[in-house]
Amino acid sequence: MRVSNRKRVMVTGGAGFLGSHLCERLLKEGNDVLCVDNFYSGTKDNIVHLLGNPHFELMRHDVTFPLYIEIDEIYNLACPASPVHYQWDPVQTTKTSVLGAINMLGLAKRTKAKILQASTSEVYGDPEVHPQKEDYWGHVNPIGIRSCYDEGKRCAETLFFDYYRQHDLDIKVVRIFNTYGPRMHPNDGRVVSNFIVQALRGEDITIYGDGSQTRSFCYVDDLIEGFLRMMASDHEVTGPINIGNPKEFTIRQLAETILKMVGGQSSLILKPLPQDDPKQRQPDITVARNTLAWEPQVALEEGLQKTIAYFRECLTR
Repeated sequence: MRVSNRKRVMVTGGAGFLGSHLCERLLKEGNDVLCVDNFYSGTKDNIVHLLGNPHFELMRHDVTFPLYIEIDEIYNLACPASPVHYQWDPVQTTKTSVLGAINMLGLAKRTKAKILQASTSEVYGDPEVHPQKEDYWGHVNPIGIRSCYDEGKRCAETLFFDYYRQHDLDIKVVRIFNTYGPRMHPNDGRVVSNFIVQALRGEDITIYGDGSQTRSFCYVDDLIEGFLRMMASDHEVTGPINIGNPKEFTIRQLAETILKMVGGQSSLILKPLPQDDPKQRQPDITVARNTLAWEPQVALEEGLQKTIAYFRECLTR
């Protein structure tokens, strides 16, 4: 018999960039939060400020192995999300997406928990449709250097929808577009952190390609709000739903904006585009607007200001 009315919520990958912000928000919402992480790309520094909270618990665990606990909601964020990290051990990356999904779905089935899958815009690959809508099936290389992540996440979505159809599991699938903010890893190879760290160190800013490729950047607080609204939605709202900022910028525009905000004398250096790097990425968020009444609130320069301040402090420690 349950004594507390608090929801028991588990966040896999909870010590990562997104996971730590989600754990923090869930605690503020009055939940008991279990953070599960194997610390492959996450770090205890991201959640150390939560360790004294009696409603927060940390467990070192790899989701490729089953987990036997009692839970009400599961946010499955476990998987390295930057090319530097997921290409370091591509086999383990695929295992984390696929076996992790199987294990978390099995746990949700046993406990009758709601479960949210943090999927990715990478399921669209190098898209031939622009902007990307949820009904677009994608243009993905299944045997390239990014495939461990792209196809692993696509397979995880397949598993989620098969569990929904076969077992009527309460699933939620969100496709995350480029997200940035405090607690990003300074060496994760993502464009926002790369540019900020290089500018703060006075190094030349490295642009891969000619800088004309586009991305859409969502501040982390907006993304977490989207997660919570999706989890709170009705049973028939399964997704997939794009969560991201539809305002599109070229990589060169981003570099010039960051350089202007940081100051300094850094130059822009062009290098060859990596294999299978998408030329454009922009979410159509019509479904999120209509279904979740969600859209991003934080403008790029406002979010960059907070992110630059975070990295400035990190680099002086």
